[in-house]
Amino acid sequence: MYQEEMEVCETTEVHEDLVRLVNETMPAENELYDLAELFKVFGDSTRIRILFVLFEAEVCVCDLAEALNMTQSAISHQLRILKQSKLVKSRREGKSIFYSLADDHVKTIIAQGMEHVGED
Repeated sequence: MYQEEMEVCETTEVHEDLVRLVNETMPAENELYDLAELFKVFGDSTRIRILFVLFEAEVCVCDLAEALNMTQSAISHQLRILKQSKLVKSRREGKSIFYSLADDHVKTIIAQGMEHVGED
């Protein structure tokens, strides 16, 4: 199997001004951890499918289960993760609980991801 060789500098020369700039602008470690955890949530195709349904409408678990051909239990489990990550919100109406995207940021993240994967 052919393995592409990694390109590296031919000499060791540290560019102090660039390193300083990076160190000054690097977010705190806990913020980077939280960001990585957020992106892990997007790493599941079922959760992505749920988010796509919620792009179109506010729906209850029954609607999601029907639309995605899954059990309500499986949908509820994924919704719990999405809610803990502040990607979806819920509201009660009578005996039903309706879910929607937490805010426009969620739509933007997914839209930019779709644009990226669609590039040639």
